[in-house]
Amino acid sequence: MTVKERFAGIIAWFAKNRPDDDTELHYRSPYELLVAVMLSAQCTDKRVNLVTPALFERFPTAHELAGATSDEVFEYIRSVSYPRSKSEHLVAMAQRLEEVYGGRVPDTVEELTTLQGVGRKTANVIVSIVYDKPAMAVDTHVFRVAERIGLTTGSKNPLQTERALVRHIPEKLLGRAHHWLILHGRYVCTARAPKCATCGIASWCRTRQRELAKAEKNR
Repeated sequence: MTVKERFAGIIAWFAKNRPDDDTELHYRSPYELLVAVMLSAQCTDKRVNLVTPALFERFPTAHELAGATSDEVFEYIRSVSYPRSKSEHLVAMAQRLEEVYGGRVPDTVEELTTLQGVGRKTANVIVSIVYDKPAMAVDTHVFRVAERIGLTTGSKNPLQTERALVRHIPEKLLGRAHHWLILHGRYVCTARAPKCATCGIASWCRTRQRELAKAEKNR
């Protein structure tokens, strides 16, 4: 099976069977999504969604967050991963939003990544979801799943994975494909015990097909 055939089969299956996949983070504005995505780094969306209602009630816009101290923010997010550093990043991010962008969340990756605590993955999520621009955000799930199922080969870092996926996935589907891969990695193609027997894309998965071929050979 060629890489082109694998991409085509996997994309077609997701487009047919998971057309409505979207972020599981709860938000009502670009500002809230930016904060939620920053909090979700190395943390579950479920945990973030438990934390953000009170956080957003206290700091409903970047203006209020910019006037807070990191200690104040820490009290609201102490149950997420790395709360101390995230508290500092959130306040600094909000201050720059206010000072440079008038409180508006930028719509380019280049501008977003000038905000403290905002890396390329977070920036791609924002431009894709908020501004409907073609972008592929690569987190740990996407990085792992893309390599396992054979959409990438030997990628050493998320940027290499991003470039490979962007090269083969139609531009109009890039944002949706991010959700397909992240949710597939979260619920089906899990790190330790992937559910290969019930996986809808198993017939295109490089790892699964290699395992089946090996089992057949050893019969």
